[in-house]
Amino acid sequence: MTRQFTHSEHVWQRFPRLAAAALIVEAVDHDADVEDAVAAYLTAARERAAGMPESELAAIGAWRRVYAQMGLKPTQFRNAAESLLRRLRTHGELPRMHPLVDLCNAVSAAHAIPIAVLDLDRVDGDLTVGPATGAETYVTFSGEIEHPAAGEIVYADRAGYAHSRRWVTRQSGRSAIRPRTTRALIVAEAVHDSATADIDRVRSALTQEIAAHWGATPVHRRLSKDDPGIELDAADAQRG
Repeated sequence: MTRQFTHSEHVWQRFPRLAAAALIVEAVDHDADVEDAVAAYLTAARERAAGMPESELAAIGAWRRVYAQMGLKPTQFRNAAESLLRRLRTHGELPRMHPLVDLCNAVSAAHAIPIAVLDLDRVDGDLTVGPATGAETYVTFSGEIEHPAAGEIVYADRAGYAHSRRWVTRQSGRSAIRPRTTRALIVAEAVHDSATADIDRVRSALTQEIAAHWGATPVHRRLSKDDPGIELDAADAQRG
């Protein structure tokens, strides 16, 4: 059975400015040297945010308004890109974890757009961005178990695992990229006025960097309300 990643109809209707892109990366390895690329994107991130609080960046401010719309305090629950920019401002660098994650974090900071990176082999069946039922299981990076509140927007799979909290705040330890990861799903999401054009720039940057550092062009798509899904095993389908 073909697995898909989609945003639910609820999400597209409630947040009509959403623009998203998804990439499927095959043959991921832990040995790629992405440091020069990461350094270049982090330099761009520092220049973009120089002299202003992160909240004044259009892409960050738009996510803050979305969080307020969801009934969340934007200063308590920050989207992942804002958290990266704050860490970059206060510490001068971002931690290095895995070449693919490091690259995506740097691109995320450079564009102020949250980017999720999930181990595809740790996702059970379809993966949907939508309101939680309240029964989902979320595994933190330290291994603790949480249950998202009903209505909270999460990435949820068929087995009832939540792979994010509060949409783009935190990813799950269950599907975190590890040295043994071989296949990954990357998702970029934005909600500001120029989101579609900026998402295309992010998709292009990631496609080029992944091809350069891992030797294969990822399957990639821009997602929309009218064309909301990507096959999670798309590369296998193309080879077959």
